[in-house]
Amino acid sequence: MTEQDNLTNESTDSNPENTNTAVETETPTNTDAESTPEAPSAESTEPETKSSSTLDTSHRTDISSGKPVWNTPDTEFNWDGEDENIDGYTGEQRSEFEQMYEKTLTSISDHDIIEGIVIGKTNKEAVINIGYKSDGMVSLSEFRHMPDLNIGDKVDIYIESQEDKNGQLILSHAKARASKSWEMVNRSLDNNEIITGFIKCRTKGGLIADVFGIEAFLPGSQIDVKPIRDYDQYVGKTMEFKVVKINQEYKNVVVSHKVLIEQELESQKMEIISKLEKGQVLEGTVKNITSYGVFMDLGGVDGLLHITDISWGRINHPEEVLELDQKINVVILDFDGEKKRIALGLKQLTAQPWDSLDAELKVEDKIKGKVVVLTDYGAFVEIIPGVEGLIHVSEMSWSQHLRSPSDFLKVGDEVEAVVLTIDREERKMSLGLKQLIPDPWEDIAKKYVVGSKHTAKVRNFTNFGVFVELEEGVDGLIHISDLSWTKKIKHPSEFTKIGEEIEVVVLELDKEQRRLSLGHKQLEDNPWDTYETIFTEGSLHDGKVGKVTDKGAVVTLDYGVEGFAPFRHLKKENGTTAKQDEDLQFKVLEFNKENRKIILSHSRISEDANNATLSAENAEKAKAAKESKAVIDKMKSSQEKSTLGDLDALAKLKGEMEVTEREKAIENAKAMVADKEAKEKADQDAKEADEKAKKDAEAKAKKDEEAKAKAGEKAAKAKTEEKAKPAPAKKAKAEKLTEEEEAAEIEKLKANIGEASEADKDDLKKISGVGPVFEKKLNSIGIYTFEQVSKLKKAGIDAVEKITNFPGRIERDDWIGQAKTFMKEKK
Repeated sequence: MTEQDNLTNESTDSNPENTNTAVETETPTNTDAESTPEAPSAESTEPETKSSSTLDTSHRTDISSGKPVWNTPDTEFNWDGEDENIDGYTGEQRSEFEQMYEKTLTSISDHDIIEGIVIGKTNKEAVINIGYKSDGMVSLSEFRHMPDLNIGDKVDIYIESQEDKNGQLILSHAKARASKSWEMVNRSLDNNEIITGFIKCRTKGGLIADVFGIEAFLPGSQIDVKPIRDYDQYVGKTMEFKVVKINQEYKNVVVSHKVLIEQELESQKMEIISKLEKGQVLEGTVKNITSYGVFMDLGGVDGLLHITDISWGRINHPEEVLELDQKINVVILDFDGEKKRIALGLKQLTAQPWDSLDAELKVEDKIKGKVVVLTDYGAFVEIIPGVEGLIHVSEMSWSQHLRSPSDFLKVGDEVEAVVLTIDREERKMSLGLKQLIPDPWEDIAKKYVVGSKHTAKVRNFTNFGVFVELEEGVDGLIHISDLSWTKKIKHPSEFTKIGEEIEVVVLELDKEQRRLSLGHKQLEDNPWDTYETIFTEGSLHDGKVGKVTDKGAVVTLDYGVEGFAPFRHLKKENGTTAKQDEDLQFKVLEFNKENRKIILSHSRISEDANNATLSAENAEKAKAAKESKAVIDKMKSSQEKSTLGDLDALAKLKGEMEVTEREKAIENAKAMVADKEAKEKADQDAKEADEKAKKDAEAKAKKDEEAKAKAGEKAAKAKTEEKAKPAPAKKAKAEKLTEEEEAAEIEKLKANIGEASEADKDDLKKISGVGPVFEKKLNSIGIYTFEQVSKLKKAGIDAVEKITNFPGRIERDDWIGQAKTFMKEKK
């Protein structure tokens, strides 16, 4: 209904034309008789001026005249009829129409994803109908993946907002697509599905692929099973992938094409491995070369050709024989179907070189070869390609001290050697170099006679002595006690240095045990024979105090002899203790020639002087007391016969006795002074006598030395005459043990050193004096490692010597010291 339907045609305007004009203008065009009220009568147009309360104060403007027209309400209009059916529809019809209208509307919420229909397009936007009260606009840039978008197409739409500040519906197709893409990507990962993506571009370390509208990362290592050098060849291609990782927090996706290839290859491998047999010869292609071998492609499955199975000869690197992409025939040595490992061989296709080795070759034969490898323990010599022998470092020289194989040989040297052992079944051969020259110990007794003097070079130190080399292969030991007659040496390094030459005397020779005992101090006569006559017990000597400790001090006497003064004997007469480097006089308390020991005392000198003075005073007092006692006894005996008249005589006698006692005391004091002066003079005379005795002793010692020199020459001459006589062996060879005794000794040995595991076994040939033959003996009784050797005690050494029937060898070559050295180097 129009506004005119609710107003009357009456007006307060006096011009009826204006009123009619206004009515005509506002008259609606609806001709429905029921909905249009009757037109007012002519009488109703007259203004009612009498009752102003009935007038409508509202007005409207006449569109023709522009003057206001005052309206009055229609008195016949039913204002209470608003609930009546004034539109002509029944209640049921109205309800039906409302339901039909509601069906045309869609209930939506922000952030929902629904399907919309394209109902229009402009140059920049697409109009989308989502069944809401209004349509939305979406930029065409969000439909770049749909270049053929047309009106009527259905698309996914994301509701960003039902209305913005302008009441406009905000929609997005890109967000709807991205949200669904994440759902699809996660579903692909959960279900291990294969998806398709487009390679957009290259990036650092791989490629960027578009998967469901999401940028996913394809690492270079996941493109193919083989290394890819050119990533650009894949840009612009569509590939299949599997999702391997998703980072939900950073919205990162990682895909892989390699896993699809691996699945296919895996099925091929299983099929190929099921047809493999040991000894089967296949053609393969060199796929990769490493320092330890070659990986071969056998047509879908890989196998390893180890470097030791490439050639019967020794090679340093597979590249010396093979190259990439080379096709060769290989034989299957072994394979593991579960782990899919295949071991291949190349040298097995050719004859074993040991089979072509001279069948007449035997121990002690001489052969020639080329040094191919040097190790810490020896050198490998190639006799013919594929056949090698080991020259242990102990077989390179007759010398017993430790040396390196590089001191004798270098790689590439052509050498001649002697066959020591040969095992054709195990394909092992040991060789020797020193056997090409005579063993210096064969005629050792003729060259190094006991008592003969020689010059040697210091090679090594131990706590108990010095090892010296007389010539190549001839070593000897100077015990620490045979270095000096006078000096007390705690370690040989205090006396000499490694590499220095030293004069020695042969003390003992054991050819069987290859032992040579030497001495240095024996080059001179034993001075203690002379010292015995000089440093007699009770004699006084000047000395210089060394370092003072809580036990005492070493005192240097004449002739460089050292004595020891206990701490309590270092007290001086004033109560202080002697200091280092102080010159004092000492008294010999003890002289031991066998142990070369002299015990001294400084405090004993002053104690003896005080005791002598005290003894003299006590003697004088005793003498005076004896005389006084005699006088008193005489007086007592005469008193019995005396009378009163004798009292004067007795008093006189007493006075005379007192005078006599005083005079005697004075005389005794004078005598003591005289005795002291006499004693001092006597000490001076004694000191002069000692000095004279020293000079006489030096003259006598010089004379004795000349006599001993002559006697030594005579003795040397006598020894020369006995050279032909063989020296008696110091230690007889041990008797061979019975099986029961040997088993008992082995049990003792295991308790002493323990047992070695297979993983911890060392090569004992590194120990100087242990060759291949002796190593087998040690292995047979359970000794394999340096640690076991280092644990050998006295009982263990005796057990080894009894079992091997070779006494003295362990101590002579200092196995224990060598083993400890190798253990440190190994750590």
